[in-house]
Amino acid sequence: MPAQEIEALVNDLLDKSDIKLNRRLIAELVRDSLQLGNDAASTLNLKIASAAIAEMREAFAMFAPFAERKKVTIFGSARTTKNDPVYKQTQAVAGKLASNGWMVVTGAGPGIMEAGMSGAGREMSIGVSIRLPFETSANEVIAGDEKYVAMRYFFTRKLMLVKESQAFICMPGGFGTLDEMFELLTLSQTGKGNPVPIVVLDLPNDPFWGDLDSFIKKTLLPRNLVSQQDLALYRICSSVDEAVSEIDNFYSVYNSMRFVGKRLVLRLNQQLSDDHLSKLNSDFGDICLNSKIERITATKAEIDDKDLPDLPRLAFQFARRDFGRLRQLIDAINVTESL
Repeated sequence: MPAQEIEALVNDLLDKSDIKLNRRLIAELVRDSLQLGNDAASTLNLKIASAAIAEMREAFAMFAPFAERKKVTIFGSARTTKNDPVYKQTQAVAGKLASNGWMVVTGAGPGIMEAGMSGAGREMSIGVSIRLPFETSANEVIAGDEKYVAMRYFFTRKLMLVKESQAFICMPGGFGTLDEMFELLTLSQTGKGNPVPIVVLDLPNDPFWGDLDSFIKKTLLPRNLVSQQDLALYRICSSVDEAVSEIDNFYSVYNSMRFVGKRLVLRLNQQLSDDHLSKLNSDFGDICLNSKIERITATKAEIDDKDLPDLPRLAFQFARRDFGRLRQLIDAINVTESL
Protein backbone atom coordinates (compact mmCIF):
# COMPACT_ATOMS: atom_id res chain seq x y z
CA MET A 1 0.00 0.00 0.00
CA PRO A 2 1.40 3.45 -0.88
CA ALA A 3 2.69 5.56 2.01
CA GLN A 4 0.12 8.27 1.29
CA GLU A 5 -2.76 5.82 1.72
CA ILE A 6 -1.27 4.47 4.96
CA GLU A 7 -0.95 8.01 6.29
CA ALA A 8 -4.62 8.69 5.48
CA LEU A 9 -5.69 5.49 7.23
CA VAL A 10 -3.62 6.35 10.32
CA ASN A 11 -5.16 9.82 10.53
CA ASP A 12 -8.63 8.35 10.08
CA LEU A 13 -7.96 5.85 12.89
CA LEU A 14 -6.85 8.65 15.22
CA ASP A 15 -9.95 10.69 14.32
CA LYS A 16 -12.26 7.77 15.03
CA SER A 17 -10.43 7.07 18.31
CA ASP A 18 -11.01 10.72 19.29
CA ILE A 19 -7.29 11.22 19.95
CA LYS A 20 -6.46 14.92 20.12
CA LEU A 21 -3.35 15.19 22.28
CA ASN A 22 0.09 14.23 20.99
CA ARG A 23 -1.34 13.02 17.68
CA ARG A 24 2.03 13.11 15.96
CA LEU A 25 3.61 10.77 18.51
CA ILE A 26 0.60 8.42 18.54
CA ALA A 27 0.71 8.32 14.73
CA GLU A 28 4.41 7.39 14.88
CA LEU A 29 3.61 4.50 17.23
CA VAL A 30 0.94 3.22 14.83
CA ARG A 31 3.22 3.58 11.80
CA ASP A 32 6.12 1.84 13.56
CA SER A 33 3.81 -1.02 14.55
CA LEU A 34 2.66 -1.42 10.97
CA GLN A 35 6.27 -1.31 9.81
CA LEU A 36 7.07 -4.29 12.04
CA GLY A 37 4.56 -6.21 9.96
CA ASN A 38 6.08 -4.98 6.72
CA ASP A 39 9.53 -5.97 8.01
CA ALA A 40 8.25 -9.52 8.56
CA ALA A 41 9.46 -9.39 12.16
CA SER A 42 9.60 -12.78 13.87
CA THR A 43 6.88 -13.89 16.24
CA LEU A 44 9.27 -13.57 19.19
CA ASN A 45 10.25 -10.02 18.26
CA LEU A 46 6.60 -9.04 17.86
CA LYS A 47 5.79 -10.55 21.25
CA ILE A 48 8.60 -8.56 22.88
CA ALA A 49 7.52 -5.29 21.24
CA SER A 50 3.83 -5.84 22.00
CA ALA A 51 4.39 -6.86 25.63
CA ALA A 52 6.82 -3.99 26.26
CA ILE A 53 4.38 -1.37 24.99
CA ALA A 54 1.47 -2.93 26.88
CA GLU A 55 3.23 -3.05 30.23
CA MET A 56 4.73 0.43 29.83
CA ARG A 57 1.22 1.75 29.13
CA GLU A 58 -0.05 0.08 32.30
CA ALA A 59 2.85 1.47 34.35
CA PHE A 60 2.46 4.99 32.93
CA ALA A 61 -1.22 4.92 33.90
CA MET A 62 -0.40 3.70 37.41
CA PHE A 63 2.15 6.45 38.02
CA ALA A 64 0.10 9.24 36.40
CA PRO A 65 -1.93 10.29 39.50
CA PHE A 66 1.33 10.84 41.39
CA ALA A 67 3.18 12.84 38.73
CA GLU A 68 3.44 15.91 40.95
CA ARG A 69 4.59 14.01 44.04
CA LYS A 70 8.30 13.77 44.80
CA LYS A 71 9.51 10.18 44.72
CA VAL A 72 12.61 8.29 45.81
CA THR A 73 13.48 4.82 44.55
CA ILE A 74 15.19 2.37 46.90
CA PHE A 75 17.22 -0.49 45.42
CA GLY A 76 18.57 -3.44 47.39
CA SER A 77 18.69 -7.18 47.84
CA ALA A 78 15.58 -9.37 47.90
CA ARG A 79 17.51 -11.77 50.15
CA THR A 80 17.91 -9.47 53.14
CA THR A 81 16.08 -10.90 56.16
CA LYS A 82 13.98 -8.98 58.67
CA ASN A 83 16.53 -9.44 61.44
CA ASP A 84 19.36 -7.97 59.35
CA PRO A 85 20.53 -4.49 60.47
CA VAL A 86 20.37 -3.41 56.80
CA TYR A 87 16.64 -4.24 56.76
CA LYS A 88 16.06 -2.07 59.81
CA GLN A 89 18.19 0.75 58.38
CA THR A 90 16.12 0.65 55.18
CA GLN A 91 12.91 0.87 57.18
CA ALA A 92 14.27 3.86 59.04
CA VAL A 93 15.46 5.81 56.00
CA ALA A 94 12.22 5.13 54.12
CA GLY A 95 10.18 6.21 57.12
CA LYS A 96 12.07 9.46 57.49
CA LEU A 97 11.82 10.28 53.79
CA ALA A 98 8.09 9.52 53.80
CA SER A 99 7.61 11.86 56.76
CA ASN A 100 9.36 14.53 54.66
CA GLY A 101 6.82 14.04 51.87
CA TRP A 102 8.71 11.58 49.64
CA MET A 103 6.82 8.65 48.14
CA VAL A 104 8.98 5.52 48.20
CA VAL A 105 9.24 3.41 45.04
CA THR A 106 10.68 -0.12 45.18
CA GLY A 107 10.59 -3.34 43.21
CA ALA A 108 7.74 -4.59 45.46
CA GLY A 109 9.48 -7.86 46.32
CA PRO A 110 10.85 -9.18 49.62
CA GLY A 111 13.98 -8.11 51.51
CA ILE A 112 15.06 -4.49 51.08
CA MET A 113 12.03 -3.77 48.90
CA GLU A 114 9.66 -4.86 51.64
CA ALA A 115 11.70 -2.98 54.24
CA GLY A 116 11.39 0.25 52.28
CA MET A 117 7.65 -0.12 51.92
CA SER A 118 7.07 -1.12 55.52
CA GLY A 119 9.08 1.92 56.62
CA ALA A 120 7.20 4.30 54.34
CA GLY A 121 3.80 2.69 54.86
CA ARG A 122 1.35 1.51 52.24
CA GLU A 123 -0.05 4.98 51.51
CA MET A 124 3.41 6.38 50.64
CA SER A 125 4.63 3.32 48.72
CA ILE A 126 4.65 2.51 44.99
CA GLY A 127 5.63 -0.94 43.72
CA VAL A 128 6.99 -2.12 40.37
CA SER A 129 7.65 -5.85 40.54
CA ILE A 130 9.17 -8.33 38.12
CA ARG A 131 7.48 -11.64 37.34
CA LEU A 132 9.92 -14.36 38.41
CA PRO A 133 9.38 -18.08 39.06
CA PHE A 134 10.50 -17.65 42.69
CA GLU A 135 8.70 -14.33 43.31
CA THR A 136 5.09 -14.88 42.36
CA SER A 137 3.49 -11.84 43.98
CA ALA A 138 4.13 -8.49 45.60
CA ASN A 139 5.10 -8.20 49.26
CA GLU A 140 2.31 -7.95 51.79
CA VAL A 141 2.70 -4.18 52.22
CA ILE A 142 1.72 -3.28 48.64
CA ALA A 143 -0.14 -6.39 47.36
CA GLY A 144 -3.55 -5.46 45.99
CA ASP A 145 -2.85 -1.73 46.07
CA GLU A 146 -3.64 0.50 43.08
CA LYS A 147 -0.07 1.84 43.32
CA TYR A 148 1.41 -1.47 42.17
CA VAL A 149 2.22 -2.95 38.78
CA ALA A 150 3.91 -6.22 37.76
CA MET A 151 6.19 -6.34 34.72
CA ARG A 152 7.59 -9.11 32.56
CA TYR A 153 10.83 -7.53 31.41
CA PHE A 154 13.69 -6.20 33.51
CA PHE A 155 14.35 -3.38 31.04
CA THR A 156 10.81 -1.99 31.23
CA ARG A 157 10.78 -2.40 35.01
CA LYS A 158 14.08 -0.54 35.38
CA LEU A 159 12.75 2.22 33.14
CA MET A 160 9.82 2.79 35.48
CA LEU A 161 11.90 2.52 38.65
CA VAL A 162 14.25 5.21 37.31
CA LYS A 163 12.05 7.45 35.15
CA GLU A 164 9.58 8.51 37.81
CA SER A 165 11.91 9.31 40.72
CA GLN A 166 13.93 12.39 41.64
CA ALA A 167 16.25 10.64 44.11
CA PHE A 168 17.74 7.20 44.67
CA ILE A 169 19.05 5.15 47.56
CA CYS A 170 21.06 1.99 46.91
CA MET A 171 21.27 -0.46 49.79
CA PRO A 172 23.61 -3.47 49.80
CA GLY A 173 22.64 -6.10 47.25
CA GLY A 174 23.79 -8.59 44.67
CA PHE A 175 24.00 -8.62 40.88
CA GLY A 176 20.61 -6.95 40.38
CA THR A 177 21.32 -4.10 42.78
CA LEU A 178 24.76 -3.50 41.30
CA ASP A 179 23.24 -3.48 37.83
CA GLU A 180 20.66 -0.89 38.91
CA MET A 181 23.23 1.27 40.68
CA PHE A 182 25.67 1.29 37.76
CA GLU A 183 22.88 2.01 35.28
CA LEU A 184 21.93 5.03 37.38
CA LEU A 185 25.53 6.23 37.29
CA THR A 186 25.76 5.62 33.55
CA LEU A 187 22.61 7.65 32.88
CA SER A 188 23.96 10.52 34.97
CA GLN A 189 27.48 10.30 33.54
CA THR A 190 26.28 10.42 29.93
CA GLY A 191 23.52 12.99 30.40
CA LYS A 192 20.81 10.51 29.44
CA GLY A 193 19.23 11.23 32.81
CA ASN A 194 18.99 14.54 34.65
CA PRO A 195 21.28 15.03 37.66
CA VAL A 196 19.75 13.45 40.75
CA PRO A 197 20.98 12.55 44.22
CA ILE A 198 22.28 8.97 44.19
CA VAL A 199 22.96 7.79 47.73
CA VAL A 200 24.75 4.51 48.40
CA LEU A 201 23.98 3.73 52.02
CA ASP A 202 26.27 1.68 54.26
CA LEU A 203 25.85 0.56 57.82
CA PRO A 204 28.26 2.34 60.19
CA ASN A 205 31.60 0.51 60.18
CA ASP A 206 30.41 -1.95 57.51
CA PRO A 207 31.72 -0.60 54.18
CA PHE A 208 29.79 -2.53 51.53
CA TRP A 209 29.71 0.48 49.21
CA GLY A 210 32.94 1.81 50.64
CA ASP A 211 34.74 -1.23 49.23
CA LEU A 212 33.18 -0.63 45.82
CA ASP A 213 34.15 3.04 46.03
CA SER A 214 37.73 1.96 46.68
CA PHE A 215 37.64 -0.25 43.57
CA ILE A 216 36.43 2.70 41.50
CA LYS A 217 39.14 4.99 42.86
CA LYS A 218 42.00 2.48 42.83
CA THR A 219 41.19 0.59 39.62
CA LEU A 220 38.92 2.58 37.30
CA LEU A 221 40.23 6.08 37.99
CA PRO A 222 43.98 5.42 37.47
CA ARG A 223 43.16 3.72 34.15
CA ASN A 224 41.16 6.78 33.05
CA LEU A 225 38.05 4.63 32.73
CA VAL A 226 36.18 7.23 34.77
CA SER A 227 37.08 10.83 35.57
CA GLN A 228 37.64 12.48 38.92
CA GLN A 229 34.48 14.50 38.33
CA ASP A 230 32.44 11.30 37.88
CA LEU A 231 32.95 10.60 41.57
CA ALA A 232 30.61 13.50 42.29
CA LEU A 233 27.71 11.56 40.77
CA TYR A 234 27.15 9.50 43.94
CA ARG A 235 27.45 9.93 47.68
CA ILE A 236 28.44 7.31 50.23
CA CYS A 237 26.47 7.75 53.45
CA SER A 238 26.62 5.69 56.62
CA SER A 239 23.60 6.94 58.56
CA VAL A 240 19.92 7.55 57.93
CA ASP A 241 20.17 11.25 58.77
CA GLU A 242 23.10 11.72 56.40
CA ALA A 243 21.24 10.01 53.54
CA VAL A 244 18.04 12.02 54.05
CA SER A 245 20.02 15.25 54.33
CA GLU A 246 21.85 14.50 51.07
CA ILE A 247 18.54 14.06 49.22
CA ASP A 248 16.72 17.02 50.76
CA ASN A 249 19.71 19.37 50.37
CA PHE A 250 20.01 18.57 46.66
CA TYR A 251 16.69 20.35 46.13
CA SER A 252 17.19 23.12 48.69
CA VAL A 253 18.02 25.81 46.09
CA TYR A 254 18.23 23.85 42.83
CA ASN A 255 14.83 22.74 41.55
CA SER A 256 15.14 21.23 38.07
CA MET A 257 16.68 21.67 34.63
CA ARG A 258 15.71 21.77 30.99
CA PHE A 259 17.51 22.30 27.70
CA VAL A 260 15.95 25.09 25.63
CA GLY A 261 17.66 25.35 22.27
CA LYS A 262 21.40 25.40 22.90
CA ARG A 263 21.09 26.64 26.48
CA LEU A 264 20.75 24.70 29.68
CA VAL A 265 18.18 26.32 31.96
CA LEU A 266 18.44 25.64 35.70
CA ARG A 267 15.27 26.43 37.67
CA LEU A 268 15.85 27.51 41.29
CA ASN A 269 13.73 27.69 44.42
CA GLN A 270 15.23 31.07 45.27
CA GLN A 271 17.24 33.79 43.57
CA LEU A 272 21.02 33.77 44.01
CA SER A 273 22.98 36.79 45.20
CA ASP A 274 25.31 38.67 42.85
CA ASP A 275 28.33 37.36 44.79
CA HIS A 276 27.09 33.78 44.54
CA LEU A 277 26.52 34.09 40.80
CA SER A 278 29.96 35.65 40.32
CA LYS A 279 31.60 32.76 42.18
CA LEU A 280 29.75 30.21 40.04
CA ASN A 281 31.06 31.87 36.89
CA SER A 282 34.58 31.93 38.31
CA ASP A 283 34.52 28.27 39.37
CA PHE A 284 32.58 26.71 36.48
CA GLY A 285 33.62 28.65 33.40
CA ASP A 286 35.15 25.43 32.04
CA ILE A 287 31.70 23.96 31.30
CA CYS A 288 30.28 27.15 29.76
CA LEU A 289 30.59 27.13 25.98
CA ASN A 290 31.01 30.68 24.61
CA SER A 291 28.77 31.94 27.37
CA LYS A 292 28.51 32.64 31.07
CA ILE A 293 26.00 31.67 33.72
CA GLU A 294 23.35 34.38 33.83
CA ARG A 295 19.94 35.06 35.28
CA ILE A 296 17.00 34.76 32.89
CA THR A 297 13.21 34.73 33.07
CA ALA A 298 11.15 31.78 31.87
CA THR A 299 11.64 31.03 28.17
CA LYS A 300 8.73 30.99 25.74
CA ALA A 301 8.93 27.19 25.51
CA GLU A 302 8.63 26.87 29.28
CA ILE A 303 5.77 29.36 29.44
CA ASP A 304 3.92 27.54 26.66
CA ASP A 305 4.38 24.24 28.51
CA LYS A 306 3.49 25.80 31.89
CA ASP A 307 6.81 24.44 33.07
CA LEU A 308 7.48 26.23 36.39
CA PRO A 309 7.37 29.70 34.78
CA ASP A 310 7.42 31.58 38.11
CA LEU A 311 10.72 30.20 39.39
CA PRO A 312 13.98 32.17 39.07
CA ARG A 313 16.41 30.77 36.52
CA LEU A 314 20.02 30.53 35.47
CA ALA A 315 21.08 29.68 31.93
CA PHE A 316 24.26 29.00 29.98
CA GLN A 317 25.42 27.01 26.99
CA PHE A 318 26.62 23.78 28.55
CA ALA A 319 29.57 21.94 27.05
CA ARG A 320 27.94 18.53 27.15
CA ARG A 321 31.00 16.50 27.96
CA ASP A 322 31.25 16.49 31.74
CA PHE A 323 28.08 15.82 33.67
CA GLY A 324 30.06 15.21 36.83
CA ARG A 325 30.98 18.90 36.72
CA LEU A 326 27.32 19.76 36.21
CA ARG A 327 26.55 17.85 39.40
CA GLN A 328 29.29 19.85 41.15
CA LEU A 329 27.70 23.05 39.86
CA ILE A 330 24.37 22.05 41.39
CA ASP A 331 26.11 21.32 44.68
CA ALA A 332 27.71 24.79 44.54
CA ILE A 333 24.32 26.39 43.83
CA ASN A 334 22.93 24.71 46.94
CA VAL A 335 25.74 26.06 49.19
CA THR A 336 24.44 29.41 50.36
CA GLU A 337 25.21 29.75 54.04
CA SER A 338 28.94 30.43 53.55
CA LEU A 339 28.50 33.04 50.84
